[in-house]
Amino acid sequence: MKVAVILFNLGGPDKLDNVEPFLFNLFNDPAILNLPLFIRYPFAKLISKKRAPVAKDIYKEIGGSSPILKLTQDQADKLEKSLNNNQKGFNYKVFITMRCWHPRASETVKMVKDFNPSEIVLLPLYPQYSAVTSGSSIMEWKKIAKKNNLNINTSTICCYPEDDKFIKAHIELIKKKIEGLSNFKLIFSAHGLPEKNIRKGDPYQWQVEQSVSKIMEEINNDSIDYILSYQSRVGPLKWIGPSTKDVIVENSIKEKHLVIVPIAFVSEHSETLMELDIEYEKLARKNGCKNYIRIEALGINEYFIESLSDLILHKDHYKFKDNLCPPKNRCPSNFTKCPCLN
Repeated sequence: MKVAVILFNLGGPDKLDNVEPFLFNLFNDPAILNLPLFIRYPFAKLISKKRAPVAKDIYKEIGGSSPILKLTQDQADKLEKSLNNNQKGFNYKVFITMRCWHPRASETVKMVKDFNPSEIVLLPLYPQYSAVTSGSSIMEWKKIAKKNNLNINTSTICCYPEDDKFIKAHIELIKKKIEGLSNFKLIFSAHGLPEKNIRKGDPYQWQVEQSVSKIMEEINNDSIDYILSYQSRVGPLKWIGPSTKDVIVENSIKEKHLVIVPIAFVSEHSETLMELDIEYEKLARKNGCKNYIRIEALGINEYFIESLSDLILHKDHYKFKDNLCPPKNRCPSNFTKCPCLN
C-alpha cells in the first residue's frame, strides 16, 4: 500500500531576488490579510515592495537565502526512512509543500498524482495549530487537490503540542544547555499573533502554553525560572505577549544568563537565525547579559522524527471527525478555529 505524507512549512526565498515575491505570497494569503482580493492584492504588492530592502538585508546576514527548504527536505528524508523501517507492507513517500515559496501545493499535487498513493496524510511542521499557518496550508492543499482531481482518501494531523516525543525532544536539548548553569532565565519564544486572532477563536496561544507547561512538568524542577514570550511582531495591531524582546531586556539588566528555546519553530529560518541569534543577542549583551544561549530548533532530532513517525503510524487510533487529533491535544470548546471542533 502506497501512502503519501505531505509536510507543510512556510518556505523562504532561495535567493535575494526572490525576497520580494516571497513577501508578496505571504501578504497575499487571505489568512494573513483578511481583505477582499481586489484590496488585498495591491496592498500585498505595496507592502512587499516596501519591506523587501530590509528583508534582503536580513537574508544577507544569514547567507543570502533561507535554509528552510534544505532543512525541511532533511526532515522529510529522515521521516520517510523511519516510516518505511517501521511498517512492513507499506510504501511511504514524504513530499514537501511550502505555503509562500517553492515547492508550492500546485507543484506537489502533481508529484503526488504521479506517485498514485492509496492514502494521503497531511502533516504540518507547525506543532501548534493556527489558522494562519497550518490552517492556511491545509486549506490551500485541499483546494488545489480538488481542482486537480486528486480524489484520494486524505487524513489531516492538525497539531501535536503535547506529543510525548515532541516534548522529549525539547527536554533533551534544554537539559544539555542548562546543566551546571545557575542564575539563568529559560525563555520560551514563539512567533506572535495579533490578539484579535485569539479573540476570534484561534487555539495557537493556548496550545503553545500547553507545550511549555508539559515540558516544565516533565523536567520537574521547581527551581527553574522560566517564561513564555512571543517574537516577530509587525504592524500596528496589538499582539499577544509578553514580547520576547522585552523579556530579554528585563532579564539582561538583572544580569541573568539567558537560555532561549524556539518552542514553535522546528526548522531554522530567519526568525531563529537572524532575530534570535543576531538581533536579540546584541540586545541582550547591550543590556548586560554575559551569557546568551539559544537552543537549536528540533530539526532532525531523533525524538522529533520519531514523534512525527508515530503520529502517522498510529493515526487510526485518534480519528476525530475529519481530522487526526489525539485526545490530550483537543482544544476547549471556545477555540472555534480549531479544526477538530468544526
